[in-house]
Amino acid sequence: MKKAAAYLIALACAALLPKAQLRAQTQSPTMRAWAILESNRDENSTEKRVQAVRVMALLPGDPRAIEFAQTGLTDDKPEIRAASATSLGQMQSTSSIPKLRALLDDKEPEVVLAAANALIALKDPAAYEVFYELLTGERKPNKGMIASQMKTLKDPKKMAEMGFEEGIGFIPFASIGYGAFKALRTDDVSPVRAAAARILVNDPDPNSARALVRATSDKSWIVRVAALEAIARRADPKLLDAIVPALLDDNLAVRCTASAAVIRLTALKDRAARNRPRAH
Repeated sequence: MKKAAAYLIALACAALLPKAQLRAQTQSPTMRAWAILESNRDENSTEKRVQAVRVMALLPGDPRAIEFAQTGLTDDKPEIRAASATSLGQMQSTSSIPKLRALLDDKEPEVVLAAANALIALKDPAAYEVFYELLTGERKPNKGMIASQMKTLKDPKKMAEMGFEEGIGFIPFASIGYGAFKALRTDDVSPVRAAAARILVNDPDPNSARALVRATSDKSWIVRVAALEAIARRADPKLLDAIVPALLDDNLAVRCTASAAVIRLTALKDRAARNRPRAH
């Protein structure tokens, strides 16, 4: 009788919980991670959409991530188009080359540069036309950007801001976004520590792995992002459980980076389990 009463109470309590909360309680870390990224992709906020798209670069070879990034190439916001192009280049998505070539005719110079930079990473010679014009200030026959684009590209200040805003790879920490540019003005320590975190990506010492995990709880969001990116690229599934709490971080850039890291490490963990010899 008591068991039956307890069961009915549990059902009644469950009925009072919001559906979203119930779903969250039953979701795996990977499902929660994709939900975070997809919800930000569908936001009206440009910054939220940029953050969701930029971390796709941490998921090379993932068809869902490639499609996710490709969708952003036709977004009405140039920031999204540029971030999407950057991610696809870093993902080595050769199937995206035709779509990236189309962006070389974009009306926004930051998008053109992001697409060209991505095509260079993909070893596509079409991008050289953009950098030829950037270097010489001259157009090849029947090629080239409009005059207003060239004016922007010759402005050092605009180029610096563009590098931070779009993550086109010209400036350290560019992939973190424009927020880092503003943070650098008041904080000259976090960028150095973030750089140290990225350098530790390939250090096999377990102490470095533990240091990166600790850094995911650092007071500086720039350091937390860099540590999570390093953990994702380190590709050690044993670090998965340690970074799941970062899915709840207060900072959007950290949450999105943690989401991509969780997805990547979960896939690696599942692959290792499938390939593990079975006991006879």
